[in-house]
Amino acid sequence: MMNFTHYDDTIPLDLAGLGSGPFNLSLAALLESLPELQVRFFDKKPSFGWHPGLMLPGAHMQTSCLKDLVTAVQPTSRWSFLSFLVEKERFYSFLSTEKMVISRTEFVEYMSWVAENLESLQFGSEIREVSFEKDSFILHTENEKVKAHNLCLGTGKVPYVPDCARAMVGQHCFHASELMTRQPELRNRKVAIIGGGQTGAEVFLNCLREKWGKADQIQWISRRASFEPLDESPFTNEYFTPDYVSRFLSLPEEKKETIVQYQKLASDGITPAYLLEIYRELYDRTYLYQDQINWKLLPDRTLKAMSESSGGFYDLKLTNALSAEDEILSADIVILCTGFQNVLPPYLEPIQPRLNLDEYHRFKLSSSFAVDWEGPDNRRIYAVNAGLHSHGIAEPQLSLTAWRSATIINDLAQREIFSVNQPVSLIDW
Repeated sequence: MMNFTHYDDTIPLDLAGLGSGPFNLSLAALLESLPELQVRFFDKKPSFGWHPGLMLPGAHMQTSCLKDLVTAVQPTSRWSFLSFLVEKERFYSFLSTEKMVISRTEFVEYMSWVAENLESLQFGSEIREVSFEKDSFILHTENEKVKAHNLCLGTGKVPYVPDCARAMVGQHCFHASELMTRQPELRNRKVAIIGGGQTGAEVFLNCLREKWGKADQIQWISRRASFEPLDESPFTNEYFTPDYVSRFLSLPEEKKETIVQYQKLASDGITPAYLLEIYRELYDRTYLYQDQINWKLLPDRTLKAMSESSGGFYDLKLTNALSAEDEILSADIVILCTGFQNVLPPYLEPIQPRLNLDEYHRFKLSSSFAVDWEGPDNRRIYAVNAGLHSHGIAEPQLSLTAWRSATIINDLAQREIFSVNQPVSLIDW
């Protein structure tokens, strides 16, 4: 943890960041070039970490390494991925790999390097609650109270667990976000993997390769009609541009949900190369090695109910959309690759009555990611990774991280610090 000798605690912060995940880390990195602003980012973790339970062998990013924390708006920043490569003396070796999409391990190493060198980050400081008194927000930690004129909420999403599985969560039924920290014993067990996205694919292949012991059976279940690829074609990638976001923002609210749903595979499919790797693995095991692991691929199934049998098994009731019939399968271990969801952080409870939420209890966000709330116009609450419903499919992804941070900084400073008006798309939306 850095020393904060430069911080004057008698003066309210211009911006307090809650959480130091990738999105707020990007904001902190860009704000370093504005020393006239007093900023601090608080995180309860002892050091930087990004979903450590999902750091599976072979896991890769789904976006270019140039879509890092800063490059899109400040390519000369010392906090770019290229600067990281140079400082770590691996620039030329990296070029020889001829890759633009890097492993998740290397991207976390890059972000940790940034976090370790930014003085505005304060780890080991959990914000218990946020109140508003007179003209300032008051952040309450275990040991101090901090005043701030503006906030940026970046404490992230929480694992989503289907309703029918909540009562089962425990030692043998758990969310995939805990997988690498749990290191479960799967030897001679029947395993059910719920979820057909990238995480489900990574868990399935690692189970198949006996990462946690040789399972007796591996069942991969997905609601999708098949195990579907990420759509990363050039014109689909235009969804992940500032121009498209500006067009999306102007749409009627009732249209946005429909559009986000049909664009789902632009952000939530499985990397095509990874699908090919799985298929080749299954081919070799089936025709060449006669592998003894019993595996089942079960797409087009929706988990409807789950119960624990007297023998210690979990009974899963599935509905097969293709046959319109119900199916029952059993498992010793259930791994939920069911994604994450937004919830209002508990620390906002004191000011929650001031927040103007929509009918689904979500933030109403301005084009500059400011939350609609009952407070002074010159006091803002920004939120990152909370605007899928308002800003579109790119919002939860890393693709526009630097652009969003620059947009927030410009709004905070009330002047253009960074150029965010990128050239219009090749597509006339």
